[in-house]
Amino acid sequence: MQKLNVAILGATGAVGQRFIQLLDNHPWFAIAELVGKSSAGKRYGDVVNWILDDNPPTDILDIVVKPLDSELESLVVFSALPKEAAVDREPQLAAAGHIVCTNASAHRMADDVPLLLPEVNPEHIALIDVQRKNRGWATGALIANSNCTTMPIVMALAPLRQFNITKMLMVSEQAISGAGYPGVASLDIMDNIVPYVSGDENKMETETLKMLGTLQGDRIDYYESVTSATATRVPVIDGHLINLSIELAEKPSMEAILQAWESYDTLPEIAVLPSAPQRPVQYLPQINRPQPRRDRMAGKGMMTSIGRLRECPILGYKFAAMAHNTIRGAAGCSILNAEFLAVRGYLGTFRPQVAVSITS
Repeated sequence: MQKLNVAILGATGAVGQRFIQLLDNHPWFAIAELVGKSSAGKRYGDVVNWILDDNPPTDILDIVVKPLDSELESLVVFSALPKEAAVDREPQLAAAGHIVCTNASAHRMADDVPLLLPEVNPEHIALIDVQRKNRGWATGALIANSNCTTMPIVMALAPLRQFNITKMLMVSEQAISGAGYPGVASLDIMDNIVPYVSGDENKMETETLKMLGTLQGDRIDYYESVTSATATRVPVIDGHLINLSIELAEKPSMEAILQAWESYDTLPEIAVLPSAPQRPVQYLPQINRPQPRRDRMAGKGMMTSIGRLRECPILGYKFAAMAHNTIRGAAGCSILNAEFLAVRGYLGTFRPQVAVSITS
């Protein structure tokens, strides 16, 4: 099978590097174009300050970085742009016919932009058709993934929607890599916890309800629940841990909640995607898990780990959820979204080989 060429916006940054690492030897996609701002016109190997483990793939070192306003040839564009740069450039690329899978926050809450987490809200992909109609885009599209802290919250809560989640209190302990590179100054984070992460509390409170919502015709009915979030930064390199207290109208037993997580599965067409974990969530019975250092690479960094389910005297139930913020919470989710688009026929004539029959 011939691979589909893809481009990466913001290729020299931390998330851009994660895109490159995860796309190396991908069975469906091949990196053909790298885009940057200050690095434009230069050889990628000469300008990148590689901050991930191992070395950058050798086959991308000689690619010359293109300016942000370049005309691109690749159908699929992965965006690791900062919000300010993404606001205008991402819709421009979609209008030109590109499929933009973005990690940026600029357009997440737009009514016709799917905030996609395939194991949770696969039906939201239909917003692409609404988006094309609304904006006059014949073949292009803009698909977002959530804030890196929202992702494990939503994945942990999705199996519990059946019990009617009426209130949720969320307190995050976010890794420093979530702030990009060079991130938080060492004198601010070492021997310290910073009880504020700019913008993330609102994202946790609003993105969660959009992602857990249901598609009704050409719009999303947001999930009805009262949300409250506190975001903190902790001296951990990778892996966001969130402590949640929730109220469930159906008042299920602890055993019923554990069974909901244990039995939660995804559509067969999603389960066989190259980047999909074997299971979307796992419950760890140890009293002191999940832990970022020990559990962030579960499912090659694409699984959400849950633990410490117990009674909450205020809301009823409380537990912890954790996932790798730059893999599942960022680049990995964008790649999985693109894979899902491929099997649903949204990537032009590109038809990947999969192990199960795909239905639309």
